[in-house]
Amino acid sequence: MLDLKFLRENPDVVRQNIRNKFQDSKLPLVDEVMALDVERRKITQEADNLRANRNKLSKQIGALMGQGKREEAEEIKAQVAAQAAQLAELEAKEPVLDERIKQIMMTIPNIIDPSVPIGKDDSENVEIQKYGEPVVPDFEIPYHTDIMESFDGIDLDSARRVAGNGFYYLMGDIARIHSAVISYARDFMIERGFTYCVPPFMIRADVVTGVMSFAEMEAMMYKIEGEDLYLIGTSEHSMIGKFIDQILPEEKLPYTLTSYSPCFRKEKGAHGIEERGVYRIHQFEKQEMVVVCRPEDSMMWYDKLWQNTVDLFRSLDIPVRTLECCSGDLADLKVKSCDVEAWSPRQKKYFEVGSCSNLGDAQARRLRIRVNGKDGKYLAHTLNNTVVAPPRMLIAFLENNLQADGTVRIPEALRPYMGGKTEIKPNR
Repeated sequence: MLDLKFLRENPDVVRQNIRNKFQDSKLPLVDEVMALDVERRKITQEADNLRANRNKLSKQIGALMGQGKREEAEEIKAQVAAQAAQLAELEAKEPVLDERIKQIMMTIPNIIDPSVPIGKDDSENVEIQKYGEPVVPDFEIPYHTDIMESFDGIDLDSARRVAGNGFYYLMGDIARIHSAVISYARDFMIERGFTYCVPPFMIRADVVTGVMSFAEMEAMMYKIEGEDLYLIGTSEHSMIGKFIDQILPEEKLPYTLTSYSPCFRKEKGAHGIEERGVYRIHQFEKQEMVVVCRPEDSMMWYDKLWQNTVDLFRSLDIPVRTLECCSGDLADLKVKSCDVEAWSPRQKKYFEVGSCSNLGDAQARRLRIRVNGKDGKYLAHTLNNTVVAPPRMLIAFLENNLQADGTVRIPEALRPYMGGKTEIKPNR
């Protein structure tokens, strides 16, 4: 969410940013919020004047009563009563204006970083760099659920009967790899100096609206009926929420946290044939990284965060690339974002396995996360990035480590988490 003062002083910058994000339907909001802001400040001034005058007249009434001038005192009392009604009317308007201004300000997108490429959607994202050599083996790579089924490692039919589409049972060695990857990712981040966390898996509405846009909230979040609680779509939501209404000592920054959680998502809409199976599902697990830092350090941490994901995938011998998200592909709160994509030998292309985002002070402004610095208080910057998110990670893992005989090689880094196994063998 933008600072209203910034919008007031830089309306053309805000309008151009909206155009850069191809959200022209939001352009009228700039004029609307500026008019509301003028009206709100005018009402505030009028109310303040009335309160000051009321205090002045109250003193006069006391003095007149002390002098026995009751009739004159009653006349002034009548003025106070009339102004009280006027003041009450103004005070009733203030919260209505405040709420509308807040709604608009939470809809206008954050100012993107100048380095972000301008484009309408994810088709115009820009490849930054590739890591590792993508290989297409001389044997056919089956669809990922077929690989899992050869190990008796997945049961989609039972999951449909129990919970519907978008759920699964993982079993045996496939389930073990899933857990091994999560455990390895946890330790990988701990070794890089991050503090391990297991957060709440449900959050209140004020945290939800603090960490994401209304559009994202509607498309993603599951609401707990009858309670002010939502299931988290990622642990970033509750991890950033941890700092709500806090004034953080500057000397304790940055907070570098890595969190494990299940994630719950509606995943609305049609996603295409390559997103069958376990690519897009309603429930999965994830290891996340979150940073709360000084504004001047946020771009440095942004580069560190996505590099962590690249390094983890490369440690498991999976080729990846980084992709700069263009302006139209950025969620409204994001300043800058990039995706990490893993190589799919079966599809002969890369697919998304993680996303790194710098949100500037947008979440901190909404959640009132401030830092007590030597020159006064200021808003923190927040960042997040996926370390690893099985089972999407499993797709990349299985395809890149599948052997011609149907066995799956276990990379050396993962073997301690798999009981020393160097490979797993299919049951059929």
